[in-house]
Amino acid sequence: MRITFKLFATLGDYLPPGAQFNQIELDLAPGTTVAQVIDAHNLPPKLVHLVLINGHFVPPAERGARTLAQGDVLAIWPPIAGG
Repeated sequence: MRITFKLFATLGDYLPPGAQFNQIELDLAPGTTVAQVIDAHNLPPKLVHLVLINGHFVPPAERGARTLAQGDVLAIWPPIAGG
């Protein structure tokens, strides 16, 4: 199955080669979880703050069980401070 994977701010450095603008299309096995994608891209847990699938928040406790589906958009933001 194919999903769109987006990383924002400093997490963009963790996108694989071939990524354009802050995103890349990924081919994943059916049943792949959010946590598996995070782990496969070596994202530091303390930098994985806001996780959305198709614009819907995925709480940390659900990321290990929440599976992705064909066409999903997985977007991840680090904690951001501003003023």
